[in-house]
Amino acid sequence: MSWDVGIIGGGVVGTAIARELAGYQVRCVLLEAADDVGTGTSKANTAILHTGFDATPGTLESRLVARGAALLREYAERAGIAVERTGALLVAWTPEQAGSLDAIAVKSKGNGYTRLRSVSVAEVYEREPNLGPGVAGGLWIPDEWVIDPWSVPLAYATEAVRAGVDLRLGTPVTGVSVLPGGEGFELTAGAGAGPVRCRFAVNAAGLASDEVDRMFNGGGFTIRPRKGELIVYDKLARPLLSSIILPVPTARTKGVVLAPTVFGNVLLGPTAEDVADRSDRSTSAAGLSALLADGRRILPGLEHEEVTATYAGLRAATEHSDYQLGRYGRYVRVAGIRSTGLTASLGIAEHVAGLLAEAGLPLKPRASVSQEEGAGQAPPRMPYLGDAGTRPYQDAGRIAADPAYGEIACHCERVTRGEIRDALASDIPPAGLDGLRRRTRAMNGRCQAFYCGAAVSALFGPAGSGAAVGGSAGGSGVRDGR
Repeated sequence: MSWDVGIIGGGVVGTAIARELAGYQVRCVLLEAADDVGTGTSKANTAILHTGFDATPGTLESRLVARGAALLREYAERAGIAVERTGALLVAWTPEQAGSLDAIAVKSKGNGYTRLRSVSVAEVYEREPNLGPGVAGGLWIPDEWVIDPWSVPLAYATEAVRAGVDLRLGTPVTGVSVLPGGEGFELTAGAGAGPVRCRFAVNAAGLASDEVDRMFNGGGFTIRPRKGELIVYDKLARPLLSSIILPVPTARTKGVVLAPTVFGNVLLGPTAEDVADRSDRSTSAAGLSALLADGRRILPGLEHEEVTATYAGLRAATEHSDYQLGRYGRYVRVAGIRSTGLTASLGIAEHVAGLLAEAGLPLKPRASVSQEEGAGQAPPRMPYLGDAGTRPYQDAGRIAADPAYGEIACHCERVTRGEIRDALASDIPPAGLDGLRRRTRAMNGRCQAFYCGAAVSALFGPAGSGAAVGGSAGGSGVRDGR
C-alpha cells in the first residue's frame, strides 16, 4: 500500500508528528515496533514540563523546547491532561554551586526565559521548609510544572487515528529500499506484513534511531543509551514538598531531581549510567542506594517514607550535545532527543512538517481544521488521571448516570470499573496490563497489584478483549483510522 509519509516510531515524538500531519491532506502511516504507543523512553521519565531555561542557547533543542512547552501547556488544557503548576527551585548545596547560579540565570535569558529569579537561602527554606541543611542559594523557576506523561502520546495518537492516520503496532521496520527515480521508499515492516511504500519517511525511532538511520544510508551519530533509575515514594510523602527540586546541572546530566507527581506521589531520580544494552531497564542495588542517600540529604523526611515502586528508563543520548534532526532528500531523521522530548514534542512536530514541506510535500490543511489550530483537529478529551482534579469515583453525577464509575476495582489508585471499560473500548485500546496501567493508573499504587491484580486482570478479559466489562476492543491494539 502507498502512503505520502511513513513515520517510524510511536513514542511521544513520533505520535506528535503523526498528529501534526493529520491536520493536512496527507496520507500517513505510523509504524511502531511495540504493541502500544509511548512504551519506550516516553513512559519512563521525570514527567516535568520544562521551560528550557538550562538548554544551550542557540541550539535547536533550545528553540524547540521553548516552542514545544508553549504548545503543550495549551494542548494539555484542551485535552484534559493533568498538569500541576508547581514551579521549581534550583538549589545550590555548596559555595561552588552557588557561584554558578548567575551563569545559569544568564543562560536562561539567552534561551528567552526571563521569569527565573534568584532567591535567598531564607526564601528557599520558606518555600520548602523540609529541605535538608546546607542550602547555599537558589533560583526560582515558576513555569517548570509536572504533567501526566502517559496521556500525552496517547492523546496525540488518538487524535491522529481519528483524523485518518493508519497506526500499525507491533510493526518494526527491518529494511528500507529507495523507489525507482528516488520517488520515495519501500519499508519492510513487521513479520509477514506487506511492504509499506511512502513518498517521504520520518525516523523517530528513539533508541533504535541510529539503526533505522543506517537503513536510509545515514550516519554521523550513534545512540549511546543512558539509563536512569528512579524511585517512587508513597502518597503519604507528598506533603513533604510543594515544588520541583532541581540540582545544579552538569555538562553530562541534569542531575537527580526530587519532584511531586500529578498522581500524588514523590519521584526521586534519575541516575545517569551509560549502558550498552538497549533493552536494559533493570534497577540496581548500587543505583537505588545512591538515590536513597541523595533523597535523605535533600529531603531528610523521606527516610521515614515508604517506597511504592522503582523503575528505570533509557534516554536516547548520542555523542552530540544537540538534537540530531535534519532532512536528507525525502528522509527526515529525528534523533538524540534525550530527556526533553516530552516538552519539545509539538515543537519538533511543527519543525518536521516544515522540513517535509521543503522536501516537496504539499501541506494543504484539511477542510475540517481551522488555520488557528495549526494541526490535527480538536484534541480528544482524555481521562483525567491526576489527583488535583475530580476523578470519576468522586463525581456523584457521573456515578448516578453510570454506576460503574462508583465501583472501585483498584483501591490504592481509586480506579473504577467504568474507567477500565472505557480504556478497553477506546480508539487505541491497551494490548496488555501495562498499557492499562498507563491509561487508568490501575495496579500502580502502593500494593503494586498484590491486592487488585487478579480482579483487574479478570476485568481485562481473555486475550485482551475486555469482555468482562463490556469492552469492544480487540487485543492487537492496531487501529486503522480511515
